Amino acid sequence: MKALVALILLVQLPIHKAVPAAPPAPLGCDDPESEAAAEVAVNYINGHSHHGYKFALNRIEDIRVVPQGPNNDIIFLELDLLETTCPILSPTPLENCTVRSFAEHAVEGDCDVKLQKVDGILSVLASKCHSHADSSEDIHKVCPDCPLLARMNDTEVLETVSAALNDYNSKTTDSYLRLLEIGRAKIQYHPGHVVVTEFAVGATNCSAQEAKANVGACQLLPEDQSNFGFCTAVMVKAPSQDLQVDCQLYGHQVPAPDIPLLSWPGVTYAHPGQDTSAGLAPSAVGITNHNLGLFHNNPVASESSSSEILRSMLSAKSVAKRAVAEAAQHDKVPRPVGFVPPPPPCPGRIRYFDI
Repeated sequence: MKALVALILLVQLPIHKAVPAAPPAPLGCDDPESEAAAEVAVNYINGHSHHGYKFALNRIEDIRVVPQGPNNDIIFLELDLLETTCPILSPTPLENCTVRSFAEHAVEGDCDVKLQKVDGILSVLASKCHSHADSSEDIHKVCPDCPLLARMNDTEVLETVSAALNDYNSKTTDSYLRLLEIGRAKIQYHPGHVVVTEFAVGATNCSAQEAKANVGACQLLPEDQSNFGFCTAVMVKAPSQDLQVDCQLYGHQVPAPDIPLLSWPGVTYAHPGQDTSAGLAPSAVGITNHNLGLFHNNPVASESSSSEILRSMLSAKSVAKRAVAEAAQHDKVPRPVGFVPPPPPCPGRIRYFDI
């Protein structure tokens, strides 16, 4: 009898079901977690770029987090970057690099990045980037007399780089320098005719004096002795003539373990039969800036998939459009006088300027 009473009492007890936890609020583009992910992404992009200059974060356009399990998230980022004055070979930390001003003919990079965050640790799984210089119309609206980026295979540009390198090598007592690539160039016609170029160089196994006897035998120093640098040259062609050259060598640097020297940023080696008189890879001929053009899967990451980036980004944009529509519908609700709606979570703030 007692057992029957106990059973009845148990049946009458209220049944409490576990209430699922509410999903976390979506991240805003200016939230600290978003900025931390963007910092990891930008460092990865610069670390795996092979040409041109380092890029700095200008704006987080969008962020989407897809939970994978406890303490495991996949993060998709859309980033706007701006070119800095630091060559990709420079050991200068990114935070000490200056973003090129709008009037210097700025270059913008657009990147989609896929990351994974496990137990608070962020790692990049894949990235896809491209870059473009601002339009000449936009530059001339702000600075009508500012020279624009010249094509890097322009005859005057190649002439200036060649003259500058010959001038430097004829005066130095150190290693003979070889051209790696041209970074950027400008040609000004008024009030004087001036050509300005920037280019990457590498020290060879010859002294400048030895190169005079047999320059063809001079090869870039081996990996354990490599020494790269960067030069700027200004050639005045009219009304007078002058040439100024300044080269800075960075000293031997040890590349990151996952970036072998043959693919180290900025270093391009000649292949048999390839014309390197201008220091340009065939894909670089005729362009006004080095396209960031990064499409990279992290070989260490198990989740690497560039196609997944594209699919997920499209999905994220659809979600964003729905959110905008819902917000617009929500705004039709009467608000108290003086009500100020909160800013949208994305895109984030502009750190420098908009292109």
